[in-house]
Amino acid sequence: MSLNTFKTIYYSYFNAIIRYVLPFWGNSLHAIKIFRMQKRIVRIMMGCKKRVSCRNLFRRLEILSFISQYILLLMFFVVKNKNMFILNSGNHTKSTRQFNNFYQPITNFTVYQMGVH
Repeated sequence: MSLNTFKTIYYSYFNAIIRYVLPFWGNSLHAIKIFRMQKRIVRIMMGCKKRVSCRNLFRRLEILSFISQYILLLMFFVVKNKNMFILNSGNHTKSTRQFNNFYQPITNFTVYQMGVH
């Protein structure tokens, strides 16, 4: 098959599933399994062996990896919902380099997940 046919099949089947599960599994333990599956598919598309690095294969195919798609999704969310976030300028008045960056509250993640504040 031609490379264009492989890419069409990839986008219609695998990438459609990735886009669906991305918000749910992007930050889970299963993300590495999905990423490994994606790398296996890319190697099959390019006719490479198991030990070949996929970094250049993703570039050549112009496909974003699972992790890159997750980061892009998060960036789109932040850009669309800027009003939900507080800037550092809202928390303190000192003019620093991070003055216009988003404020990141420091939390103990385990305690935060359990609902104990």
